[in-house]
Amino acid sequence: MPIAAEPRRTLAVDPATLFRTRADEVYAQLKRDVAEFRMVPGDRFTENEVSERLGVSRTPVRQALFRLQQEGYVEVLFRSGWRVLPFDFDQFEQLYDLRMVLETTAAHRLCETDRHIDRGMLQELADIWLVPNAERSTDAARVAQWDEAFHCSLVAAAGNAEMARVHRDLTDRIRIIRRLDFTQQPRIDATYDEHAKILKAVRAHRGEQAAMLLRAHIQTSQAEVRKITLHQVHLARHAAG
Repeated sequence: MPIAAEPRRTLAVDPATLFRTRADEVYAQLKRDVAEFRMVPGDRFTENEVSERLGVSRTPVRQALFRLQQEGYVEVLFRSGWRVLPFDFDQFEQLYDLRMVLETTAAHRLCETDRHIDRGMLQELADIWLVPNAERSTDAARVAQWDEAFHCSLVAAAGNAEMARVHRDLTDRIRIIRRLDFTQQPRIDATYDEHAKILKAVRAHRGEQAAMLLRAHIQTSQAEVRKITLHQVHLARHAAG
């Protein structure tokens, strides 16, 4: 007599876990919307609008928005939905100061010959930034992503996991400002030149020079932050389509 096949089992899904997963997805998407200028400071919206646009229920949308509120991206408006918060330039100044400390420390560590560092990661950076002028990318969005990866990789390659974690969090918080820095071709060209000099100093184990170049590079970006206007943000949104 043939053995009856066992009934197919389905894994029970905890509704709370499902909502958390969807909330994480909504959270990540809304952060991308801000970083890519689909949502800009001053924009107002409702939970229903986000639910319809992303095709999810209001519960994960609300959870994501409360999380973004805690991180200073949005605020709830009494009886009238939500609003993307204006830039906090004092906070950006502080974050850039912290960034400078972390990255210059990493530069010194990368140049210490007795320290274990990730040489493969440095080579990957060289493959992007140490190229002839004719091979440089002119895609602002791509260069902005590569720029983030350059600085995060420098810190990660230095081998301190906690330093790298703090730096990643910091990078996440200043992303929109850095993306604005790449809306002009001269800044793209300057980034290639400056990154190349930093990499060459690191590969030659010249710690002081690498730290000095990084400090100047970050200070230039920090100075550009002070010039940002809401008009530039709206122009960036228009360019992003």
